[in-house]
Amino acid sequence: MKATSIAGPDYFHKVVDCQWACPAHTQVPEYIRLIAAGRYSDAYMVNWHSNVFPGILGRTCDRPCEPACRRGRVEEGDGNGNRGKPEPVAICRLKRVAADYKDDIRERLPRPAARKNGKRVALVGAGPASLTVARDLAPLGYQCVVYDSDAQAGGMIRSQIPKFRLPESVIDEEVGYILELGVEFRGGARVESLKALLAEDYDAVFIGSGAPRGRDLDIPGRKEAAANIHIGIDWLSSVSFGHIDKIGKRVIVLGGGNTAMDCCRSSRRLGGEDVKVIVRSGFDEMKASPWEKEDAMHEGVPIINFHVPKAFTHDNGKLTGVLFEKVEAKYDDRGRRQLVPTGEPDVHFACDVVLIAVGQENAFPWIERDIGIEFDGLPVLDKTTLQSTLPKVFFGGDAAFGPKNIIWAVAHGHDAAISIDCLCQGEDVKKRPPPLVNLLSQKMGIHEWSYDNDVSNDHRYKVPLKDVTIALKNIKVEVELGFDPAQAFAEAQRCLNCDVQTVFSAKLCIECDACVDICPMDCITFTSNGEEAELRSRLNAPSRNLTQDLYVAEGLKTGRVMVKDEDVCLHCGLCAERCPTGAWDMQKFSLEMAHADDRCRRGPMLQQRPKAVSLAEAAE
Repeated sequence: MKATSIAGPDYFHKVVDCQWACPAHTQVPEYIRLIAAGRYSDAYMVNWHSNVFPGILGRTCDRPCEPACRRGRVEEGDGNGNRGKPEPVAICRLKRVAADYKDDIRERLPRPAARKNGKRVALVGAGPASLTVARDLAPLGYQCVVYDSDAQAGGMIRSQIPKFRLPESVIDEEVGYILELGVEFRGGARVESLKALLAEDYDAVFIGSGAPRGRDLDIPGRKEAAANIHIGIDWLSSVSFGHIDKIGKRVIVLGGGNTAMDCCRSSRRLGGEDVKVIVRSGFDEMKASPWEKEDAMHEGVPIINFHVPKAFTHDNGKLTGVLFEKVEAKYDDRGRRQLVPTGEPDVHFACDVVLIAVGQENAFPWIERDIGIEFDGLPVLDKTTLQSTLPKVFFGGDAAFGPKNIIWAVAHGHDAAISIDCLCQGEDVKKRPPPLVNLLSQKMGIHEWSYDNDVSNDHRYKVPLKDVTIALKNIKVEVELGFDPAQAFAEAQRCLNCDVQTVFSAKLCIECDACVDICPMDCITFTSNGEEAELRSRLNAPSRNLTQDLYVAEGLKTGRVMVKDEDVCLHCGLCAERCPTGAWDMQKFSLEMAHADDRCRRGPMLQQRPKAVSLAEAAE
């Protein structure tokens, strides 16, 4: 089958990979350009509209956008893990820059609704998912009541992320923006019965209670040595709220996720001198983010892999250590991994305390099973609307599909808020408001564009850290210092502006090949059409990334097609500058996802918004 033009539906959103890799669809290139221009408050508001917690996520996000960043495709490196290795733009840490250097933005936030709409929504849990729902619904006049067993709102953001990673002042500020919208917060109010809550005549209930139960290890010695063995997330909460302020000198952390990294780093600050992380899997297979592992090792914590705990050793109930079996990874013909014993002698590590961080689970003992909510381990939900089998009850965040991360909880909050709004207004919850998309030319003159298209050759900048000897003395001292304005500018300049598209008009092209000659990446080819696999092989630069669609334009006077490989394009605009007929143009692709708090999606205000157009129409 011949390759056909895909410069219409789905093409341009696939080019802006970082925006679509983010569950909340943040306009990443847009806020990075604003940071480079020193417009920190504007950058913050672009973030706040979509991800709600820029300062928090700028320190803690799992960065799903960064692996999708196209910078890593075009940057040359040595391939050995050194600084020259292709690296994405530091999108997450630039988000923090907007939060750190913004002005007071309260005047730019929505106001509490002047008049309530008569609808009441209960939100169980004051974590990121529930707070996002409240933020979207409160400006629309909903009475939002948030319940949480803790005295302060924030959920796992406040209780499980150590203060050396996320200062309490940042949590207070960004949670405060939401509560100030007229949201009622009932702290210290644990919901013991969903049936009783439903009896309070709420129009909808959102459950964002997280995955609050840490998994345990049922191996010999667990009960006998229980006094010095703790579940990681519970221990972190106790540290966060000041109930625990010291630990033994020898600490073993079991588990390879981000919680384990928080446990070991917290232990170092509370008196742990010999702190080890011991994991059953290999180093590369650990669930912890690569930068979390790097930070732990930087602070003197060794990570020991391929060790499976067999028993807790003890002396009359006093923990003395952990016995491990050494294993190795072996793969079958289908590539499935199994951990098998190496046959080597068991290994014993002495310790005073063990922190178990081997996973988290949902816990819904307070949800009665006779009220119409079905469970299949997790609640049975519509994955788009997040509606349960009891129509007025919705789930989001870790409570919906198991442990994930903050940005996913925010995305769930936006989706659930739309559903709740539709339900309460008598509309079909499955009919989702469409996003607004547009393409707008960035041409200001023959050789001028409204964006900076100069491509930086710099490699990714490292975020400065506080000296480790100082950082380890106080658990509340923030380790990462963040970029200063000069560093932020330099890092922002690495962005390839991949929302500013090269748009081609075949009817204007005279096939002079000037764009081919000037392209620094050889990503433009004029050739005869053919089957896609064969076509990819005969481009000026063979296109090997099959996950990236080709830009194929027909309608040329010679019958040939123009083929552009977006995989390596720098968006430098040289093709558009060189083209003598204006067949090439640089056009900014904008996408705005609809939220429940977007009043313009219904009623007379809709006429004040730009017309929503399809991607195919936008490409014409």
